[in-house]
Amino acid sequence: MAKRIAECTTFLAGKDATIDGSTMAGRNVDTFGPLDPQKVKVYPSYHNRDHSVHSYLNKFVGQCPRDGYRYQGVPNIDNNLHKEGVFDESGFNEKGVGMSATESVYANERVLAYDPLNTESGVNEDVIVAMTLPFCDSARGAVERLGKVIAKYGSAEGNGVIFSDENDIWYMEIVTGHHWVAQRIPDDAYAVTGNRVAIQQVDFDDPDNFMWSDGIQEFVADNHLNPDKEGWDFRHIFGTATTFDQHYNTPRQWYGHRLMNPSIDYDPRDYDLPFISRTNHKISLGDIEYFLGSHYQNTPYDPLGNGTPEQKVEFRPIGLSRTQNSHILQVRPDLPKNANHIMWLCLGVPTFAPFVPFFSEATTISPSYAITPSKLNMGNLRSAYWMQRLLSLTVESHYSKFLHEDRAFLKDMRENLYRWVNETAAAAADKKGEENERFLSDASAEMNLRVGKKTKRLISKYLMDSMGMSKLTFTMDKNL
Repeated sequence: MAKRIAECTTFLAGKDATIDGSTMAGRNVDTFGPLDPQKVKVYPSYHNRDHSVHSYLNKFVGQCPRDGYRYQGVPNIDNNLHKEGVFDESGFNEKGVGMSATESVYANERVLAYDPLNTESGVNEDVIVAMTLPFCDSARGAVERLGKVIAKYGSAEGNGVIFSDENDIWYMEIVTGHHWVAQRIPDDAYAVTGNRVAIQQVDFDDPDNFMWSDGIQEFVADNHLNPDKEGWDFRHIFGTATTFDQHYNTPRQWYGHRLMNPSIDYDPRDYDLPFISRTNHKISLGDIEYFLGSHYQNTPYDPLGNGTPEQKVEFRPIGLSRTQNSHILQVRPDLPKNANHIMWLCLGVPTFAPFVPFFSEATTISPSYAITPSKLNMGNLRSAYWMQRLLSLTVESHYSKFLHEDRAFLKDMRENLYRWVNETAAAAADKKGEENERFLSDASAEMNLRVGKKTKRLISKYLMDSMGMSKLTFTMDKNL
């Protein structure tokens, strides 16, 4: 079965590259259609019992360890028995390991001819989080865990998977039925990619920063798969380099580098744009939020800008109307250990809607995020997903009229939510165990209510303002 989620964009930043020493891992979750309702869920830990994971997309059934940690997820809503799959997408487990899955990647036909994907019963995106996140204590350990799963069951598709903890970010690319490479993002660097094989030169003498599937070097050598005269470039060996890539994939990578390194004149069609790079300034949470919601602003390629009609549709933007969630997994070393793992989540189009924080230590989710109806209900608009979708649609429908006010709204949201995280984490510093979990859960529920009220007020104002912008109008004599 074809995978549901296929177009995503990723941005990663090591702890020495960020303004506050955080590790930050961001990704947009983009789907084929404009609507794919999602919710936030906390899966409980379990102990000493049999546990298996079943895919809704193929015949995969994975056996799991008898003990599993609590973890967050952002799954599809329970619609028609998960006929589209679960797709937990992102979250932290109780040990502080973050996972975001997946960035879809596509291998070339040369390598797939020798190691095809196991589409019938291999692990795929809808179960990859459930098979991995409950069973790891570190980002590196998560790579090892997923590597064992791939060795046992094979992979049903090509996937890029992000793992993070307070020290490390690992990016793992599964490209064929059984082969993969993972690279640790250097502490002083950032990385950006979108739907292409990203990892470049692999150093097999540096196991601290690279991991790989058993036998991958022999697989490449025996089947004559390396096109380069020198070196071992994972992207060149396993990836694609097509005209489609130049219009759909490489421009997103180019724009990430343009934002971080505006003085470097990269080409948006360059197949060899760097995956990992460095910048002369510290990267903030706001920088990553901006990138994930970007659409080539200040270039001719902006669909909402002033380029020619041809330029405005030449490249696929980063923030899309079909971005179902955008998230940033942040571990802040300057906050108390019991409140420093934060998933920043936007369930609207990140160009227009806010990122809202979720502490991983909170064990319950407020109804506005935990309960998402399958359809928009204007009579009872409590769902964060539908509020943020409606906000995004309203702003885009009158972009030039509403953009300034929306920017002011997002700035106010960032200021207040950043402050809320700092104050809430400080208040949690002396709390432990269940007391801490209850405190963070209650504080988050109250914060979600405030955000919802502000969002609905702005939507109402936009809708009333829109009523005066109809093209079916005429200048009237006020005395008539």
